Amino acid sequence: MLDKKYLLPDEAVRLLLKHIPFKSLPSEFVSLEEAYGRVTYEDILSPEDLPGFVRSTVDGFAVKASDTFGAKESSPAYLTVKGDIPMGEIPQFSLSKGEAASVATGGMLPEGADAVVMIEHVNTVSDDLIEVLKSVSPGENVIFKDEDAKEGEIVIKSGVRLKPQDIGALAGLGICQVKVAKKPMVSIILTGDEIIPHTEKVSLGKVRDVNSFTLAGLCLQYGAVPIKMGIVKDEYDKIKDIVHEAYERSDIVLITGGTSAGVKDLTSRVIDELGSPGVLFHGASIKPGKPIIGGICNGKPVFGLPGHPVAVYVCFEIFVKPIIEHMLGLKERQYKTLIKAKISRSIHSQAGREDFIRVSLEEKEGQIWATPLSSKSGLIMSLVKADGILRIPSDLLGVEEGEEVLVEIIN
Repeated sequence: MLDKKYLLPDEAVRLLLKHIPFKSLPSEFVSLEEAYGRVTYEDILSPEDLPGFVRSTVDGFAVKASDTFGAKESSPAYLTVKGDIPMGEIPQFSLSKGEAASVATGGMLPEGADAVVMIEHVNTVSDDLIEVLKSVSPGENVIFKDEDAKEGEIVIKSGVRLKPQDIGALAGLGICQVKVAKKPMVSIILTGDEIIPHTEKVSLGKVRDVNSFTLAGLCLQYGAVPIKMGIVKDEYDKIKDIVHEAYERSDIVLITGGTSAGVKDLTSRVIDELGSPGVLFHGASIKPGKPIIGGICNGKPVFGLPGHPVAVYVCFEIFVKPIIEHMLGLKERQYKTLIKAKISRSIHSQAGREDFIRVSLEEKEGQIWATPLSSKSGLIMSLVKADGILRIPSDLLGVEEGEEVLVEIIN
C-alpha cells in the first residue's frame, strides 16, 4: 500500500511555488540577436505604425476602387496609366478619377488610390491605357499603414518566451534591444563514490557521469544557465562544502544521488542546514523518481534528485522546469505535443502514484501504436530510444492492451 506521506507531483510543485515569488529574477537588456528564447520582462510597445505606409499585396495596378465598380470581361473599365511606382520609392504623383498606376507587391500606393487590381485581371491596351476586367472593393489587395501594428499598442506581452517570428516582428519595428528576465543560474552537483568523469575508462563498480550532461541540456532547453560543480564523494563535509559554494553561485541547486534512505542519505541533511524552511518534501508519488527531495533555502530552490538517469530526466521535467518558468515570470503555458496512440501491451500501475512510461511509436495500417520500453530507471538508453512519455494518472490502475492513450512527444 502506498505511503500517504508522499505528495503527488502537482501538490509538491505548488508547495515549492508558495515560497518563490513569481518573476523573482532581475531584468537585463539584450540585443535583438541575443533575444531568441528569452522571456520578456515587460510589455513591448510598438514605437511606430507598421508597415507605416499603404502598400500593395500583389503585382498589379493601384486604382480608385470606385472606378472599377461593375467591371467585367464583357464590359471592362478603361483607366489611364499615370505612371509606374518603383519598389522602395515614394510615388511622386497622386491619382485622380479614371487613373491607375503600375505597382509591384510591397510597393507604396500613391495618394488617391485605395485598392489594387491584380495583373491577371488587366489587359494592356497601350502604354497609357488598360482594361480592368474585374472590379475591386476599397482596401482590396492592400495593407494599410497601421494594419500590422499601431503606434503605442502592445505587440508582445510580458512573460512571453520570444519565438523567431517575434524577433522578426520586433526587427520590423526597428527595436534593437529587449528587456528580458535574466537567465537563472543552475548548479549541478553529482554525488556518489561510483561516479567517474565521462572521459575516464570504466572499471568494475564504476559508472560514467551521465546526469550532468542530461541536466545541463535540459537547463539550456528551458532558458537556464547550467554550472557543473563536479563529482563529490558520499561524505557529509565534502557535500556540504560544494553545496554551499553552489548556493552562493546560483539561483537553483540540483544535487543528484544521495536521496534514498540509508547511511548515505546526506542530501536531505545538507539542504535542511542550508536555510529556512529547508526540505519541504522527501519523496513523491511518482515512478520513476520517488526519492526526490524538494527544498527552499531562504527563497532559493534546492533539489535532491535521484541518481538513476531516467528518474533524473523525469524529475527535472516535473519539478524543476516549472520552477525555472515561475522564476522567469513566464505567463504563457508551454504546451507539450500530445498524440493519440494505442498501447501495444497492458501496463499495471499502483493506485495513488503517477507513472511515467517511456514508449516507442510505430505506425501500422494507419494506426499509431505505443510500445512500452524497459521500466528500469537506471537504463538511459530506454530514454534515448523513446519517442514519448505515457503519463498514467494516480487514479488509474494502469492501461489495457489496445486502449487509446495520449503520448507526450519527447523533444
